[in-house]
Amino acid sequence: MVLQKQVTFKKFYWKDYLTILLGTFTYSLGVTQFIIPHEFVLGGLTGVGVLLNYAFEIPVSLSVLLLNSVLLLVSFKILGGDFLIKTIVGVVSLSGFLALFESFNWTPIMMNEPLMAGLIGSLIGGTGIGLVMSVNGSTGGTDIIVLIINKFRNVTPGRTMLIVDLVIVASSYIIFRSIETIVLGIIIIAVMSTCVDWVLNGIRQSVQFLIVSKHHEEIASQIGIQLHRGCTVLEGSGFYTKQSQKVLMIMTKKSESNTVFRIVKSIDEQAFISQASVIGVYGLGFDRIK
Repeated sequence: MVLQKQVTFKKFYWKDYLTILLGTFTYSLGVTQFIIPHEFVLGGLTGVGVLLNYAFEIPVSLSVLLLNSVLLLVSFKILGGDFLIKTIVGVVSLSGFLALFESFNWTPIMMNEPLMAGLIGSLIGGTGIGLVMSVNGSTGGTDIIVLIINKFRNVTPGRTMLIVDLVIVASSYIIFRSIETIVLGIIIIAVMSTCVDWVLNGIRQSVQFLIVSKHHEEIASQIGIQLHRGCTVLEGSGFYTKQSQKVLMIMTKKSESNTVFRIVKSIDEQAFISQASVIGVYGLGFDRIK
């Protein structure tokens, strides 16, 4: 039993860090190829790094690495050691990918369509941040502030990020003296923060199944084997038939829905299935109770 838990933990561990690497790669791509060439302003410490790049030509990757180093102690104090390791991976990989894309010196994309480039960049960047946050990781900076607030208050990460980033974007007036730059920056961070919530809600969305079948034991067994999900057996009774019936209640991720239907169909094609989306599921195998 102990060995099984260790193996499961190891797989989950590497999946988390691969997701963080994918997220920081995606975010770096959106920022360096779509946002920086048009001198757009964005939030977070990356946004601060971009402002420093515009003003003093300091590489964004260097600014992000230095500014985040200070905040790592805060994440360890409040969010724990596991979060600290993920934050270090996020900060180092983000700085590395930013430096990598900056060294390529590719020809800027969509220079004749700046607003469209900004929107595409914010969608790509928001997707990257959402992937990192989906495994409780962080790229450092204001992400730490967002996750600390989200730990103690029932506020979505995207909304908190929007408020923090608005302050950073507004400060760009000191450099550009342009209201238009601030307006475009607000549009970009609004799209990015919305995209973060879309990604998080899409990945974490859970569904509830109610399954009525004479073969409930076999169905529950296969769901446990194939999905590693537990089932709750409820006592039911048909109103017209007056016969007792077992009802399985199962909580799964939305991405696992097709597997549940496949298992049930392969065992009992006459089974009655009800599927419903749920706002939140907390406990072992789902979100942690805050």
